[in-house]
Amino acid sequence: MPHGYDGNGPEHSSCRTERFLLLCDQDDNVPANADYNDAEVAKETNMHVAHPSTAANYFHLLRRHQHRTFRKPLIVVAPKKLLRYRGATSNIEEFAEDRQFVPVFDDKNPKLAKKDKVRKVLLCAGQVYFDLEEKREKEGQHDVAILRVESLCPFPFREAAEALK
Repeated sequence: MPHGYDGNGPEHSSCRTERFLLLCDQDDNVPANADYNDAEVAKETNMHVAHPSTAANYFHLLRRHQHRTFRKPLIVVAPKKLLRYRGATSNIEEFAEDRQFVPVFDDKNPKLAKKDKVRKVLLCAGQVYFDLEEKREKEGQHDVAILRVESLCPFPFREAAEALK
């Protein structure tokens, strides 16, 4: 459902992501054990909240949700800005059956400094990524990595930890 305050008018709802996240019952402690099972956590969580930032990831999110053996409410936070934003488009190859929903996007900026030279890592979701990327390009701050978290609940602890490395 498109939402946001990008403009004025009745088609802009007041979706508040934080309100849905407050209703989620996922344990917010970072799992320490290696046998942490993402599928089990998804099954036990009372609802799923996602903030896809590309057309292909949105498609794979819906497809994954439909193909699961269990049903949970899915809250998709998708601002109207991304419907027509060039950076949020996807190539047709990204919709292939061998692809899947990506819960955390690593920074793929070719100008990004080497890993040992990165001084800051930002985690964000949705359209905020595109605003930060634009600002980073304008200011030439290529020692700041930006990670996109697409699944807010259940939170992808393993993928986020891997991306932070």
